[in-house]
Amino acid sequence: MTHTETVQLRLLINGQWAQGAGKELASSSPADPEKVVASGGTATVEDVDAAMDAARTAAANWAATPMAERGAYLARAAGIITANADAWGSELAREEGKTFAEGRGEVLRAAQILTYYSAESDRLAGEVFSSPRRGERILVTRKPLGVLGVITPFNFPIAIPAWKIAPALVFGNTVVWKPASTVPLLAMRLAQALVQAGLPDGVMNLVIGPGALGDRIVNHPDLDGLTFTGSTRVGRKLAATAAEAGVPIQAEMGGKNASVVLEDADLELAVEQVLFGAFRSTGQKCTATSRLILQESIAEVFLTRLRERLSEWKTGDPTDPSVHMGPVVSVSAAEEIRAGIAASITAGATVRFEGDVVGLGDAFVAPTVLELPTGENNAWRDEFFGPVLAVRRAASTAEAFALANDSAYGLSCAVFTQDLSKVLEAMETIDVGILHVNSESAGADPHVPFGGAKKSGYGPKEQGGAAKEFFTHTTTVYLRGA
Repeated sequence: MTHTETVQLRLLINGQWAQGAGKELASSSPADPEKVVASGGTATVEDVDAAMDAARTAAANWAATPMAERGAYLARAAGIITANADAWGSELAREEGKTFAEGRGEVLRAAQILTYYSAESDRLAGEVFSSPRRGERILVTRKPLGVLGVITPFNFPIAIPAWKIAPALVFGNTVVWKPASTVPLLAMRLAQALVQAGLPDGVMNLVIGPGALGDRIVNHPDLDGLTFTGSTRVGRKLAATAAEAGVPIQAEMGGKNASVVLEDADLELAVEQVLFGAFRSTGQKCTATSRLILQESIAEVFLTRLRERLSEWKTGDPTDPSVHMGPVVSVSAAEEIRAGIAASITAGATVRFEGDVVGLGDAFVAPTVLELPTGENNAWRDEFFGPVLAVRRAASTAEAFALANDSAYGLSCAVFTQDLSKVLEAMETIDVGILHVNSESAGADPHVPFGGAKKSGYGPKEQGGAAKEFFTHTTTVYLRGA
């Protein structure tokens, strides 16, 4: 397939690929909106109902399938994804806007996640407890929830779905998945890999379309659980609806992540890692560095070195290997980010760096560093979800850590120091779900828990052993001979 072809979108319902009967969806490249990457009809409410029916019908047989067999489907799908890493990575770059290197890396990360969960049958499946009564043992076993709704965002269109769908499937659940409508092609590619791997009909269903489809999923009477990644506003709405229906929900929501650079830090390392954390993926990561706290004594030196590095940071066509940063996902997203920058400057922020995106198109936002005055400023509070870094200075370690905590969110934080006592203090003081020491705030590995504190997360965390806590429920068995 050449880079100029438009891929025909299809829904996957009960093992069958079908044209959606809803409105036509055209997924255009944010770098060049005239290039349509994929197009096709969207799903209707009736399609969602058919997908839920298929998932319910398939649920009992899938739950009865041995976990090793369920894992084997994931392993085969991982191999298919790996074999297509270059082609799908290129499609990802064109559809979502991250660079080809990042797109290919994300495709391979999806394969890694499926590979990790494919071996779940080799891990702890339950627990045995002693009983206070003679001749009895107490077993704690796990069962799948049933039919899972999966709602995923645009920014990692194959990796985030993989880290939800892989554990859902291996633990015996069936899935109805609605991806973000801005990135439908990569969703279809993941579904294709699972179908090609032989996944039974109805076990995983894909419906592509507007947010209203998510509302239908969460309100459907056959829904047994919902996993969501996206904005805090939408996450809270879904959580409220799920709570009213008595449906468990796992929600990974917003972040306003800080990097703290203390005066004893390795500044070259810190500059590189802050740059990567803030501007890779055009800042469109829930774990991206969007706040920077510098100890006063090294602040000017750090900012000078950061400006030097950013002056070499090339923004442009994400499929160009020499480019470091592509556009944001859409023109409307870019307009919101630029409006946020303007509001911050009006409120007193100083521009310490602004890149050049002249002539690149309306979806391109220049990498921007804003130093904020004391007092309230929207760049310190609001999640811009773009290449914008807000800077404040701190006189002491204690003040720096207090500024790191000065957010309603608590997803990720990075601390740069060579002092072990300050590392231990950060571990005790900074309230986040993920803490990086001397590395960028972004990044997640499939074998350890992922998720936030405060308003960044709701329900059990994702990935690693934590996934089991959401995708299964326990049955406590009192076992005694006759």
